[in-house]
Amino acid sequence: MSLAGTQHLYSSYTASIPHTHTYLWPPVFRQLASRPEIKTILDAGCGNGAFASALEDRGYEVLGIDLEESGVEIARQQRPSIPFSVASVYDDLREPFDRSYDAIVALEVIEHLYDPRRFVARAFEALEPGGSLILSTPYHGYLKNLALAATGKLDQHFTALWDGGHVKFWSRKTLSTLLEEAGFEVTAFEGAGRLPWLWMSMVMVGRRP
Repeated sequence: MSLAGTQHLYSSYTASIPHTHTYLWPPVFRQLASRPEIKTILDAGCGNGAFASALEDRGYEVLGIDLEESGVEIARQQRPSIPFSVASVYDDLREPFDRSYDAIVALEVIEHLYDPRRFVARAFEALEPGGSLILSTPYHGYLKNLALAATGKLDQHFTALWDGGHVKFWSRKTLSTLLEEAGFEVTAFEGAGRLPWLWMSMVMVGRRP
């Protein structure tokens, strides 16, 4: 299957459902607010456009891409003021709108990608110097994995029976390594959802020098 095809499995799923990751929004908003120089944001893997709309409501210039045409159409209907484009996160992220960005945000996307290094490299080249890549992904750490094992929920959590599901499982260390390999400086980490160290997801920020 092609790289674009693997992303399609994820985007076709998310485009058709309401946004279920609103618990991620506050930490992302905090990280963006800490960088007042950020004006222009690309929502990479925008799905139905819910998060992009929330960003625009906070005064940002937002653009969104997703590989799934039906999701992009929903996003356009919900928020005509935002430019949305059908595009892959594996391709040149500057191309859909002929520009670079102050920040790129990808919420719960990277765990679905067979080639996350390619996406992160594309993000690096599409950011302005000093720009930030903000990623979220399900959190995996020792205490959480121990709790999953103790409660008999490992099979449920790491299920291989979810079509278009997670193909990568990230820890704070491995996600940091991914960003640093691409040339980013890791500048922030936050857990999101549930109690500390049992978080549902994590938010990490990489800054392009």
